[in-house]
Amino acid sequence: MVAPSHLRSLQALEAALRAGSLKSAADMLSITPAAVGQRIKALEDYLGVDLVTRGRSGLAATAALSPALSHLRAAFREIEAATEALDLQRMHEIHIAAISDIVDLWLKPKLGGFREAHANIRFCINGEGDAPLRLGAVDCEIAFGPVVEGENRDLLFRDFLTPITSPENDKRTARLDPNERLEGFPLLHLDYYREDPAALDWSDWVAAHGARRTAPERGMRFQRIAAVVEALTADAGFAICGLALLREMLADGRLVAPFPSSAGAWTSHAFQARFREDGLRRGQIRKFRHWLQEQARDTAGWLEAQAKA
Repeated sequence: MVAPSHLRSLQALEAALRAGSLKSAADMLSITPAAVGQRIKALEDYLGVDLVTRGRSGLAATAALSPALSHLRAAFREIEAATEALDLQRMHEIHIAAISDIVDLWLKPKLGGFREAHANIRFCINGEGDAPLRLGAVDCEIAFGPVVEGENRDLLFRDFLTPITSPENDKRTARLDPNERLEGFPLLHLDYYREDPAALDWSDWVAAHGARRTAPERGMRFQRIAAVVEALTADAGFAICGLALLREMLADGRLVAPFPSSAGAWTSHAFQARFREDGLRRGQIRKFRHWLQEQARDTAGWLEAQAKA
């Protein structure tokens, strides 16, 4: 019997070879290129052989994999066909692939209200939940990136970036000259927004606001919002972070924005949802989409208020 982890690894392997790159496979599977590579590496470690090779034309199967490749492709064609045939039987399931930060910091904390109103609907989010994991296309994908318009795409909200810190660090620096507040305190760098041309980094912020800070480009770097939030709540320093996913922590005082809203800036990229056209034929998907749009409007309105405060 194939273990679920091996099945996911085989899926990543087949997708990577079909698409020719880890990035294209990641787009197909709604995970990161690093996750695709990790799944393939886990399978290679388990089998003790290399399965893919990288050449000028992209990824290719090694000699060890070649005898099994046609079977692998046929198997996933059959799985996709079976998934489509069984789709109408999943009348009470919603399968979502989303970036981890929006799941952990925004979606899951809100989902209880939807579940109360629709107790019979089950979720599988990034492979976990009360609905069983299945292969094939998910019903909804949520990502952060350049705005893409389309009939089955919803722009949820852009983010508002501003310096964030802990209440303790805010108190420590509040009595200092405003232009000196950051000198001597660690600056944390969040790479989550780095592909966005409108995003602020510390060098930009220091220059724009006349702050005195030695080497603002130095400091610890973080890929995930959740990781930098953990560091901030441990009094590790200051970070420029979006407010969209921090509403509850700002409301209960676990985090603070120590500078006025004029110190912030909007992203040009946005959190967006994409739905499968055929999935929207099912009532539970339409209900979830409507609920998601309501939650997004509430967040967008709150962000507008924070930006004007």
